[in-house]
Amino acid sequence: MNDTQRARRNTWQRDAVRTALGHTEGFVSAQSLHAHLRDEGSTIGLATVYRALADLAADGAADSLQQEGESLYRACTPGTHHHHLICRNCGTTVEIEADAVEAWAADVAAAHGFTAPNHVVDVFGLCADCSVLAGVGEAD
Repeated sequence: MNDTQRARRNTWQRDAVRTALGHTEGFVSAQSLHAHLRDEGSTIGLATVYRALADLAADGAADSLQQEGESLYRACTPGTHHHHLICRNCGTTVEIEADAVEAWAADVAAAHGFTAPNHVVDVFGLCADCSVLAGVGEAD
């Protein structure tokens, strides 16, 4: 445990955010998670939800991504590295394997003298259901 993790106390608020995030499907904004917690009777403040989500993401207990300028979060297993396909319309998210991306990142880093590369890959598109609704991808 490093000094930063030691400095973060496990409070009831952080536990509440972690639990609520774990029961949420897909990615969610801090505002949406806060509204859900408040609807369930919690007195937790929005700033506390933001702080707890940022801490969970920093500790690897949550994935974080930016969509249209907003941070979205999803519970994940700490220590696992993965990538996502994310529907731009409905937010459906699928974890994907990306061995080619891993090899490319290592090769590019090594070619420039970098070691221990780290990266984030999120691929945005339309899921099958939203493609049908939008009439995209149909044979002409």
